[in-house]
Amino acid sequence: MSKKILVLISGSGSNLQAVIDKVHLSDNAGEVVAVISNKPDAFGLTRAQEAGIATDVVVSKGIAKREEYDALLGQAIDKYQPDLIVLAGFMRILTPDFVRRYAGKMLNIHPSLLPKYQGLHTHQRALDAGDEAHGASVHFVTEELDGGPVILQAKVPVFEGDTAEDLAARVLDQEHRIYPLAVQWFVAGRLQMQDGKALLDQQVLSPAGYAAE
Repeated sequence: MSKKILVLISGSGSNLQAVIDKVHLSDNAGEVVAVISNKPDAFGLTRAQEAGIATDVVVSKGIAKREEYDALLGQAIDKYQPDLIVLAGFMRILTPDFVRRYAGKMLNIHPSLLPKYQGLHTHQRALDAGDEAHGASVHFVTEELDGGPVILQAKVPVFEGDTAEDLAARVLDQEHRIYPLAVQWFVAGRLQMQDGKALLDQQVLSPAGYAAE
């Protein structure tokens, strides 16, 4: 029986599209059963609707307390009873209670080679530091922001004269490649979180995760 995947978005949903194309439409092990956005005008909702996927909006604007919003979001998620929750550009910091509620079944992708550059403005920070390589990391979500165990990373070169936008585009191409792969591993039963570590095929991954070629 295929695993039920629920995707949380806030914007255009390009990583959502990658999961739709490479998992939902082509991998019998996983099905995207719903897409939930905190913004009603997120283009990712259109992507989902065009693929025949159920959509929901839990508007965050006007809700001051994160705990209150996360309670509403949890209610919306639980209607679908997902096996996996995929954060795809979901621009909210989740409360510890929410994260614990779905521990081990929530993935995120972050545009840096974690543990470098947790948080925002990762591309400019890599440029400012003079890094020769940058990239993206898929990780399990834990209570520490962008601090959960890394599953998979992909590197990109940093070229002289690069802008943050140049680097962002290069990294996004890799995100579209590695995020669906990690989702496929999870729905196939190969990937899990145990004792705060990411395991692939029962083997503990290194702190940097699996290095995508």
